[in-house]
Amino acid sequence: MDPVTRLGVVGCGLMGSGIAEVAARSGIDVRVAEATHDAVEAGRRRLTASLDRGLRRGKLSEEQRDQTLARLSFTRDLGDMADRQFVIEAVAENRDIKTGVLRDLDKAIEDPTAVLATNTSSIPVVDLAVVTERPERVIGLHFFNPVPVQQLVEVIPSLVTGADTVRRTRGFAEQLGKQAIQAPDRSGFVVNALLVPYLLSAVRMVESGSARPDDIDRGMELGCAHPMGPLRLLDLIGLDTAQAVAESMYEEYKEPLYAPPALLRRMVAAGHLGRKSGRGFHTYDS
Repeated sequence: MDPVTRLGVVGCGLMGSGIAEVAARSGIDVRVAEATHDAVEAGRRRLTASLDRGLRRGKLSEEQRDQTLARLSFTRDLGDMADRQFVIEAVAENRDIKTGVLRDLDKAIEDPTAVLATNTSSIPVVDLAVVTERPERVIGLHFFNPVPVQQLVEVIPSLVTGADTVRRTRGFAEQLGKQAIQAPDRSGFVVNALLVPYLLSAVRMVESGSARPDDIDRGMELGCAHPMGPLRLLDLIGLDTAQAVAESMYEEYKEPLYAPPALLRRMVAAGHLGRKSGRGFHTYDS
């Protein structure tokens, strides 16, 4: 199977920039699309800062950093994705935004065999695939944050995804040095179906006054050998993203354990989104 040499990434936030970085470091020509000039510049800064951190920590040489940056290009026009062999959308976890992007990509990409992958963490892939004219070429490819560090990706075929698309996607994951598991096309897939109830239970403990965030996190880190407690993990994920994932899962299953607690909703409304805003269940330096 031919390796991917031309990748498109739509969205250069935390997830999109991580995907773009890993692919560029793997020798792939990566074109990143964002909606505005400011978003393009913010994404460029985020990628450069991450590569500079890798240089300082000895993870890559100055030559490797420069070569990686040279493989990255940026655009505000999805039409510039026309020549891409594989495109990953990594925009906000919002069904309407994702379907709009996939419709536009479907029209823009010239190669009828190109794969359109969605990095959704909770939306059923079939719901996104059927808005395109090539649903057999649409698949879920769920990366985990931070992408350069986390080795797992979930490969999620829908009922209409073709076998060749699955093979190419697994091959692409291996090309990036990732370990792939195949997940069912149901909201939450494998990891979030198990993880989200645990995270929301921690929020409910805070909400009820049963325990403080520091004690909950230390308890799970020291008592269960978790690398990060549930509330610090929520802050890393982003409380707005966690709320969107929980809402999508609750919509599908109507299971109370998936329903976002009132405290989570209030924190999102207040702009306390976790690390990216400087304040969530913990506070962070800007």
